[in-house]
Amino acid sequence: MNGRAGRTATAGTNGRAGRTATAEKETADVVWSGSWVAERLGVELVGDGKPDGDRELKDLLGLALRRNPKRAHLLVSNVLGKHVPQKPSVVYGTGFELGRRVRELLGEAEARRAVVLGYAETATGLGHAVADGLGVAPYLHSTRRPVEGVARAGGFEESHSHATSHLLLPEDPDLLAGDLGPAPSPGAVSDAPLVLVDDEFSTGNTVLNTIRALHERYPRSRYVIVALVDMRSPADRGRLTEFAAEIGARVDLVARGSGTVTLPAGVLEKGQALVAAHESQAGPGAVVDQGHRPCTRVDLHWPAGVPDGGRHGFTPAHRAALEPALPAMAARIAGALGDARRVLVLGFEELMYAPLRLGTALEDHTDAEVRYSTTTRSPVLAVDDPGYAIRTRLVFPAHDDPADGPGDRYAYNVAGAGFDAVVLAVDSAADTPELHAPDGLLAQLAAHTDRVLLAVVPSYTPPYARSAPDPYASERQEPPMLPEPLRGPAFSSYAPDEVGWLLQDLSDTELEAPTEEREEAIQSGGAHYAESLPVEYQPSEQYQELFKAALELSAARVARAVGTVTETVLAERTPRPVLVSLARAGTPVGVLMRRWARHRHGIDLPHYAVSIVRGRGIDANALRWLAAHHDPADVVFVDGWTGKGAITRELSAALAEFDGFDPEIAVLADPGGCVRTYGTREDFLIPSACLNSTVSGLISRTVLRADLVGPEDFHGAKFYRELADTDVSGHFLDTVAAHFDEVADAVDAEVKELLAADRAPTWEGWAAVERISEEYGIHDVNLVKPGVGETTRVLLRRVPWKILAKRGAGADLEHIRLLAEQRGVPVEEVDGLPYTCVGLIHPKYTRGATGADGRAVESK
Repeated sequence: MNGRAGRTATAGTNGRAGRTATAEKETADVVWSGSWVAERLGVELVGDGKPDGDRELKDLLGLALRRNPKRAHLLVSNVLGKHVPQKPSVVYGTGFELGRRVRELLGEAEARRAVVLGYAETATGLGHAVADGLGVAPYLHSTRRPVEGVARAGGFEESHSHATSHLLLPEDPDLLAGDLGPAPSPGAVSDAPLVLVDDEFSTGNTVLNTIRALHERYPRSRYVIVALVDMRSPADRGRLTEFAAEIGARVDLVARGSGTVTLPAGVLEKGQALVAAHESQAGPGAVVDQGHRPCTRVDLHWPAGVPDGGRHGFTPAHRAALEPALPAMAARIAGALGDARRVLVLGFEELMYAPLRLGTALEDHTDAEVRYSTTTRSPVLAVDDPGYAIRTRLVFPAHDDPADGPGDRYAYNVAGAGFDAVVLAVDSAADTPELHAPDGLLAQLAAHTDRVLLAVVPSYTPPYARSAPDPYASERQEPPMLPEPLRGPAFSSYAPDEVGWLLQDLSDTELEAPTEEREEAIQSGGAHYAESLPVEYQPSEQYQELFKAALELSAARVARAVGTVTETVLAERTPRPVLVSLARAGTPVGVLMRRWARHRHGIDLPHYAVSIVRGRGIDANALRWLAAHHDPADVVFVDGWTGKGAITRELSAALAEFDGFDPEIAVLADPGGCVRTYGTREDFLIPSACLNSTVSGLISRTVLRADLVGPEDFHGAKFYRELADTDVSGHFLDTVAAHFDEVADAVDAEVKELLAADRAPTWEGWAAVERISEEYGIHDVNLVKPGVGETTRVLLRRVPWKILAKRGAGADLEHIRLLAEQRGVPVEEVDGLPYTCVGLIHPKYTRGATGADGRAVESK
């Protein structure tokens, strides 16, 4: 440990995280960087009740805003070195002091056995500094960068992540096992403490979920959670004690500061309005000055064999090799800085520790004022006001060929900060043409400073050969980069901007089976309904005319429901939703919602279609793609209608493993009373339910079969190009959209009423289905399909037994009666039906249940 780091850590024990008395005097009269948000939203940071607790908390944190439907404010750390440039010695000293406190908590014996785990991307440097403070602990941080040849030792999802899932990729497969070694006996529990480090402990969900997942594979008797600030509510604080008892281990918490955030009523809506107002007023980004000279490379002479960070583990031996090399590397940087007096050392996403230590060494080697921060994946609103934590932002393309695809990256509080030199430190994997491009980060930096230096740290890749067998070598470390969505006209008859299909194209695969064979296999348990496709129904001329008439009759009604559900989503969920339709019935609805938002508000909403399969869940790879490209909190799942609510429940269960996504579906019609967000709860004819692919972009139902869909693939579907002559997908959309203007006033009035109403799901439909299942001796709710849409599906795809129709139902059932007549299925009018109609699948189906003509035989 160099002398400066030790002095800084010691200074941190006075309660100011390494700040000297002089620094305190300099900042005493500075405007708090959370006052802008606090004044406008009424948000308050309240300390833990100690003397000067409020002031100390505000020294640690400022406030900013992000476009987020669940939390208006964003806590911005002043000592983390991510968003706010800070002295490297303050950043490093804060983490180092926390490590010393953990060492005191554990005692020397346990501290020598401890392993430290930090979170990507924000806490990679903080976790490393904590490990340094412990002195003898190996360090590992999670990563979002898969590395070929390195097997996973675990992984987890993170709430509100702007990137892919976290991976744990230690070079030493025994690192997380502690003292148990590579082959622990069943039930063995390690006494090597695991120290988990994150920048903020707000609800605790991410950390506790990580411990739960790791405890199953590497059980141990003690965990320590470390954070810069503990901002949990009283309820969340109680969860930690309950959690420790649940897993049978001791769980301690060490934090630099603590307190709570008080939020007044309506803060979310006010925050959303503020963000929307400032985003609409924001002008174009800074113009890059192409006249600036190119950057200067600095050859660091990084010590051989020392990893660039903790992605694959960083041991005390690595630390011992790095420390003596830091002064010489700092001297090379200082020699290239010339007469620069205010210098920023800028790290790169997960690469936080190496540039941080270069910064602390540079502070020792030069009289220049040195600051440190890093680039990030996370988009935050910038407001140029002294009382706001994020004054400026630079936006540039990703430059490390990320596994989750291209995207924007950000550097905050760099532009306009008065730096006359910037030292950009990246690893060699990120030293790419994109970094040096005219719109790349180097050019962006050159527009705001006189001198840009580039310091490249060699990316460390562990050798493929392992000294000990890897028990998890057969696991894939991370799915490869998933493909971009399929779009028309190559896949579907929709325009390419209408929808992106997160599916794989199985058009050349024979998947269709006769309806009777499929039904027999499904009911006997021999096959799942998603493993094959029904033969596409070819409508007769009479049926086609009926569809056109039904469309003309109901188009305005559909348009009104589209407007109502879209406006409800925009008002309640998020002002910039990412529409994700559940293929196939949800897709036309998602396209119409997108058209409404563009027609009424001039906004182009992203729209995708994904597969969900009853009994199998939603396509997990599609969710990972969405999380990599959008904020999961902005995702709104869309479906056509609810029946008994089976898919609603399926989605909720499937999303339990993916933090950040809201499981509530927005539907056009909710006759089953299963959701809060809907266009109507009436059970009426939605013309898109009358047909199959020919009203849904010529796309089949989705397919999930093990020999066609691997663990790293999207679910599949077919594009029926050969049915183009009978395709009415565009006609359906255009006919409904033509009524948008005439229903606008009715939509506004209806939305106003809905927003003030109690729309809690009643699950009335599920209760009705259970009753019908028993009354008709079926004893299987999966064979009861309520509502006009589901009944239509029974007649088009399954082997129907009979149709129950509400007595007196009129035009909404004309196509049902025609289909039933064509298939020889009786229609029974009943009283007291909560739906317009209900389709019953034949409950005891065998091949003998239909004749050669496929007509269903009534039970005797």
